[in-house]
Amino acid sequence: MDRLFISCALPYANGPCHLGHLRSTYIPADIYARFNRMCGVDTIMVCASDEHGTPIAVRAEQEGKSPKDITDVYHKLIGEDLEACNISLDSYRRTTDEIHYDFAQEFFLDLYDKGFIYKQEIEQLYCDSCKRSLPDRYVEGTCPHCGGDNARGDQCEVCGRHLDPVELVEPHCLICDGIPHVQKSEQYYFKLHEFQDSLSDWIESNEHLPSNVRNFARQWIKEGLKDWIMSRDMQWGVPIPLDDAEGKVLYVWGEAFIGYMSSAATWANMHGLDWMDYWNDKVVHFIGKDIVYHHTIFWPSMLMGRNFKLPFSVIGGGYLSLEGRKMSTSKGWVIWVKDFLDKFDSDLLRYYMIINAPLSKDTDFSWDDFQRRINNELTDSFGNFVHRTFTFTNKFFDGVVPERGSFDDVDREFEDLIKSLPSKVADDIDSFKFRSGLQEIMSVAKEANKYFNDKKPWKAVKEDFESAKTCLYLSNQLVHTLSVVLTPYLPVTAQKIRKIIGMPVDDVDGFMKFENRTPKVFWDEASEFLEAGHPIAKAKPLFKKIEDDVIEEEKEKLYKTLEEDTEDDDMSDLISIDEFAKVKLVVGQIKEAERIEGSDKLLKVQVDLGDEIRQVVAGIATRYSADELIDRKVIVVANLQPAKLFGTESNGMLLATDSMELLTTDGKVGEQIK
Repeated sequence: MDRLFISCALPYANGPCHLGHLRSTYIPADIYARFNRMCGVDTIMVCASDEHGTPIAVRAEQEGKSPKDITDVYHKLIGEDLEACNISLDSYRRTTDEIHYDFAQEFFLDLYDKGFIYKQEIEQLYCDSCKRSLPDRYVEGTCPHCGGDNARGDQCEVCGRHLDPVELVEPHCLICDGIPHVQKSEQYYFKLHEFQDSLSDWIESNEHLPSNVRNFARQWIKEGLKDWIMSRDMQWGVPIPLDDAEGKVLYVWGEAFIGYMSSAATWANMHGLDWMDYWNDKVVHFIGKDIVYHHTIFWPSMLMGRNFKLPFSVIGGGYLSLEGRKMSTSKGWVIWVKDFLDKFDSDLLRYYMIINAPLSKDTDFSWDDFQRRINNELTDSFGNFVHRTFTFTNKFFDGVVPERGSFDDVDREFEDLIKSLPSKVADDIDSFKFRSGLQEIMSVAKEANKYFNDKKPWKAVKEDFESAKTCLYLSNQLVHTLSVVLTPYLPVTAQKIRKIIGMPVDDVDGFMKFENRTPKVFWDEASEFLEAGHPIAKAKPLFKKIEDDVIEEEKEKLYKTLEEDTEDDDMSDLISIDEFAKVKLVVGQIKEAERIEGSDKLLKVQVDLGDEIRQVVAGIATRYSADELIDRKVIVVANLQPAKLFGTESNGMLLATDSMELLTTDGKVGEQIK
């Protein structure tokens, strides 16, 4: 039997889940896991709460708690969120589990013994008042590159540049607000540079990597890989298991990945299985695209160092913005999973998160669009067809599937549509094209409504009974097929349908339930037809329309947080119409694009403005790869004074939304926008 190891990115245990987490990682992973189980693949899906790192340690000190106090709360809340969304994890553990410490320390020691980890003296900040070194998040200051305020010790949020705490201008300790000084310290580093060629070979030869993941990885390798720090001077974390490393713990990105393995091992030990049997067959990582670097560069290098099998694929889900703005948990511009599920069913969330855009692309959550899609697509199209089929079967055929009547060309085409659906959806899910598979299902449901309307069974039962029989015979066959192919996507809805047609059902709640690992619904069943005489129960509509007042209430609640955040804004920032009229907006077309070394956010682009090629530095690298931008039309602010970012001159600005989506136009290159 084939085996499959699916891992979900470890949620950081300093807050509950929001919709972005579900969209990028957990819903797609669950679809893939459910599908493979239905295909007879022995599948394990694992996760764990990521509980180490400086943000949790800093927060704990500021709140007068222990880090474990913080993570105890959020480990539980995250698990409840995932279970409520029917994410069928086999194992959800913690990086504070003893077995994880054992795995992480063994990993470190093996790499150390093989010469892939070395010790190096570096400069770092030290706080005399707190009497300790200050790793990244313990210190803030001014960015030395862009002048941004409140830059963290590891990264500037304004320009995106990775930082070392000693680079900060006017740094201060986040705990006591004291002024730290620089002192020498020894830290451990991983020889990442030694794996550059091997990584390049893996990335180029692995045809299963999505293009967005491959393109990001190529850019980083092209820039050259630098050795990766593996240690921190702090108490909260996995202790480095060396005699001369007292007071040092593993950097969180030196041990978090290993949570996949320790979580799987915990599960396997409980059930008398070997987790390595799954790892050595096929491994797929589901993550958000913000950690593509870690999973395509650093983690594979660590695996190579220990001769572990490399992942089959790494699926990097795009960002989710909210009503056109970047999500912000600190400002309350966010929808928490629990709040959403207090009002709406989990299948509605699963549907919208998948149908909205391809997983590799960033997308936006809009309450109005959510209502439109649920009402028009799920309720009026899919739900309407299923309900009409059940209603007419009970009204005109005594609640059983009728005998197959005579077929005309329209019936034969519809039958072919039913028979071809399972393989199309299977191919899409198997190649991680989750939206495409769901679109296939919804497209067939739309065609089914047209078929039903054209056949008019309400008239045919009186005028052409053979035609009515065939219509309801085929409609029930499609409903049965839909109940199978919809199971990975909308498990609750599929279960409802299958109960009505009297077919075996899976327990939807597969969260940490070993007994539910073996499915009762198999993919091959989608190609089987129900026999004439098969009973069909009476049924209520599958979905209810979402009313306008419900959506308005959610929008008001969301925008209230925005008003509260902006009510104290300085009105002196407002400009007059005359001042705005001075801004020159020109249609441009991007001809070249490349990443700026050392920055996660900045790209250098060459833009054709009609009469010249203009170089612009744009902070859009987290949303677009360089290759995606070629030939894209954009709107350029063309009369800005030149500025230098990362030492690179920028002569203009590309217009984009808060979520970094470029504004585009069909206008002529060089045309000025009025």
